[in-house]
Amino acid sequence: MSRLDRWFEGLTRETARRVSRRSWLSRLGGVLVGGATLPLLPVARAAEKHTVGEDGVKGPEGDPMRCEYWRHCAIDGFLCSCCGGSHTACPPGTEMSPVTWIGTCRNPADGKDYIISYNDCCGRTFCGRCLCNRNEGERPLYHWYRNNDLNWCGGATTQTYTCSTAIVVKTAKERQPER
Repeated sequence: MSRLDRWFEGLTRETARRVSRRSWLSRLGGVLVGGATLPLLPVARAAEKHTVGEDGVKGPEGDPMRCEYWRHCAIDGFLCSCCGGSHTACPPGTEMSPVTWIGTCRNPADGKDYIISYNDCCGRTFCGRCLCNRNEGERPLYHWYRNNDLNWCGGATTQTYTCSTAIVVKTAKERQPER
């Protein structure tokens, strides 16, 4: 027998003399359960805050699954990114309404304002997850194209609201003086 084998055998026999099988199994179970809870520790959540989103924005303003996402500045509804779709695409089994409301949001990564088209996805019952109601720049209901309190599924084949997307249309430009 090699020296390593003898050392390992001696260690195993000594452990068997001191520790019962039940005690050993309970410790193993504790290690397995404890290891499964490691991602729940605050350290793991703190590391997520420094991730950079696809738009180059750090933290919650760069996460399309959060209400604080910079494109959601004028959204009212359930976020499609939490409902099986994305912030630009509807979940399967729904269709994007051709009618939309618009908002202007500032991207913190580049400091520019962007025109955002908020399209409702229609076809299934409402999602029920990630409700977000931010009314920055909302106008009274008589400015219907800038109001997010309407059911925008009017142009779709079904009037059933599911969730909302936030699609960048283009960069907003400053108003030019009239001549």
